[in-house]
Amino acid sequence: MSATRLASTLLLLALLAGCEMLGIESAEKVAALKEGEGKAIGSACRHANRAIEDCYALNPRSQKAAVFAGWREMDEYMRENKLEAVAPTLDRPGAKAEPLARAAADSAGDAKPGANAGRKTPPAAGDKAVHAS
Repeated sequence: MSATRLASTLLLLALLAGCEMLGIESAEKVAALKEGEGKAIGSACRHANRAIEDCYALNPRSQKAAVFAGWREMDEYMRENKLEAVAPTLDRPGAKAEPLARAAADSAGDAKPGANAGRKTPPAAGDKAVHAS
C-alpha cells in the first residue's frame, strides 16, 4: 500500500467516525432512544398511580410496548419494595383544574353522607340520585 492510499483511508475512517457529531443518528440508536423514553414514561405513569390506558392516551407518540414494559417493571419494583404511588402535583398544560379538584373532593368525602350533593354534573347511570321534594 502506498502512503497516499493509507493516508486517504485513515482520513476517510476519521470522517466516518465523526458522523455522530454531525447529528446523523443510526436507526438502531433512534430505536433504542425511543424504547428508553417509552420505558421512562411507563415507569413515571405507574409511579404516579395512572392506569396504563391513561398513560397510552397521554402519550400517543410513544411506543406502547415500551410504555407497558416500563409500567410493569415499576409495578414489580413498587410491590417488592412496598412503595406507595405519588400523586402528580402539577397539572398538564391545557388541563382544567376543576375536574381534578372535584375528583379529589369526591374521593376524600366518599365516606361522608351527602358527599356528592354539591356536584354540578348529573349522576352517572348507575348512581342513585337522591331528590328532596
